[in-house]
Amino acid sequence: QVQLVESGGGLVQPGGSLRLSCAASRNIFSIYSMGWYRQAPGKERELVARITNGGSTNYADSVKGRFTISRDYAKNTVYLQMNSLKPEDTAVYLCNARLSNGVAYWGKGTLVTVSS
Repeated sequence: QVQLVESGGGLVQPGGSLRLSCAASRNIFSIYSMGWYRQAPGKERELVARITNGGSTNYADSVKGRFTISRDYAKNTVYLQMNSLKPEDTAVYLCNARLSNGVAYWGKGTLVTVSS
């Protein structure tokens, strides 16, 4: 079992920045991959960024160069630094943890609203 708690969402103006945090209930080194997904109203959930325990990362094309995923093993936390935010980044952002056996866990999400 892995419990995930997201934080850091909020309202930000276009061009602004936010940092999301995802705190895990267990040692994240033992988790195969952790990632951030987002779901906007009326749209399907999509992968934003993911990092494996080997350090490999991948990003959605729409966020490359603007978002950065990172992790802190000491805090069992994964971050998503979001810069140059656009209105189309508005969504609920959800943290995901996937174990090596394929089992996945989800947080409840944090809302990011980009608006002037």
